[in-house]
Amino acid sequence: MSMQQPTMEEAAASSLSLLQLAFTAAVATAALAAAVAVARYNRRYRGLRLPPGPPGWPVVGNLFQVAFSGKLFIHYIRDLRREYGPILTLRMGQRTLVIISGAEVAHEALVEKGAEFASRPRENTTRNIFSSNKFTVNSAVYGPEWRSLRRNMVSGMLSASRLREFGRARRRAMDRFVARMRAEAAASPDGASVWVLRNARFAVFCILLDMTFGLLDLDEEHIVRIDAVMKRVLLAVGVRMDDYLPFLRPFFWRHQRRALAVRAEQVVTLLPLINRRRAILREMQGSSPPPDPSVAAPFSYLDSLLDLRVEGRDGAPSDDELVTLCAELINGGTDTTATAIEWGMARIVDNPSIQARLHEEIARQVGDARPVDEKDTDAMPYLQAFVKELLRKHPPTYFSLTHAAVRPGSKLAGYDVPADANLDIFLPTISEDPKLWERPAEFDPERFLSGGEAADMTGSAGIRMIPFGAGRRICPGLAMGTTHIALMVARMVQAFEWRAHPSQPPPDFKDKVEFTVVMDRPLLAAVKPRSLAF
Repeated sequence: MSMQQPTMEEAAASSLSLLQLAFTAAVATAALAAAVAVARYNRRYRGLRLPPGPPGWPVVGNLFQVAFSGKLFIHYIRDLRREYGPILTLRMGQRTLVIISGAEVAHEALVEKGAEFASRPRENTTRNIFSSNKFTVNSAVYGPEWRSLRRNMVSGMLSASRLREFGRARRRAMDRFVARMRAEAAASPDGASVWVLRNARFAVFCILLDMTFGLLDLDEEHIVRIDAVMKRVLLAVGVRMDDYLPFLRPFFWRHQRRALAVRAEQVVTLLPLINRRRAILREMQGSSPPPDPSVAAPFSYLDSLLDLRVEGRDGAPSDDELVTLCAELINGGTDTTATAIEWGMARIVDNPSIQARLHEEIARQVGDARPVDEKDTDAMPYLQAFVKELLRKHPPTYFSLTHAAVRPGSKLAGYDVPADANLDIFLPTISEDPKLWERPAEFDPERFLSGGEAADMTGSAGIRMIPFGAGRRICPGLAMGTTHIALMVARMVQAFEWRAHPSQPPPDFKDKVEFTVVMDRPLLAAVKPRSLAF
């Protein structure tokens, strides 16, 4: 007996019923997840006195208000500060953000109660793929693992003595940097055009690549390929909607798959550099002649990681973790420094008197017989004042890395701060506070010269500007960053006379957020090489 086949109409009706059933199930699941989220949120924060903030909607909180405000988040926060004060709360889906935008509250959180707010949130996001589940200095939760990683980074890479040892890497990168700009200007139609950020970023990347792996023979094509992969990593770790509403994560499976592919590409790109350095170290320890000094540096950050013992863990870091720790240093220092350079050169182009003062100081210190180096820059008060004012007015990021309370029961400014909340410090309103600064809207390096205003960037004595954060989780790269900014600005002014490009409108200093806070319109400048004896 044969079975009758369904007609096309019956098959279509059956498929439609299945689709309707699936849609109904999806809606029911989403509604259930939303109800559970509301119940959990209410239970978590029952009885707590949170800082004030705009009222939100069920489940999504203030998420849609922020997303559809028509403003960049950094500008939206300025508006909220005017209404709610220097500490406020935003509920972004299942995340609660406590945002500090005043110096006194920031000092309380980062210095006075630094031990209470020294951790990082335990969120489960795509970023964990690239941090080996928070096995980095910046992302690790507060505890023995973080202490081991930070201690090693400072002693093995960022101490004053170690930074001096990498002087050769900086000289190599600076010579290449100046040569690239000369070549770019000469090849341009007017013989003078230079894109600042692109060249500055490549120069900083070269320095950090040398410092991280100690490989001195990488050609430019290879460096460009590595840089392209690292840029893709930065794009892959951007915040997504499912970071705030985790029940949407199944709908972002393509993004997750892409992130995993980028991570695999990062490992494939960096692991050969790690293995090359391993082989060089074996040569150094063996009976064979030492490596050619033009091929390998005597020391690198990676050397300190290969046999690193982390408190609370067995064995040295895995290859995957080595990739993560090396990438942290490179990505953490590249865009932040390059961004500062672009803002700095925009200020120099906009105000020729600043350039004249800088060039006069460089000429007085070293003349034109040799390139300026970092020892020279330490003895240039106006250059140092320029760097401080640059970081006050244009911090590379407007938010310090997110903090979190170590345990429940913490308070700030009399308010409760839940242990699972993100504690974010908004920097511009501190460094532009008229109660702390004279003429805060003006860019004036002279404010930091003798008898002028103080510029303690660590915040330990009182917070006025903290472009690198403050307290226990202050960025360990503060000295390296300021050294590189001062050196690059000095070399650029020593080698070229900088002018506004005739095809461009005057700099308007409008900002936008990419990985860092960059100029809304990238800086194209006109340069004229100076007569030098080297």
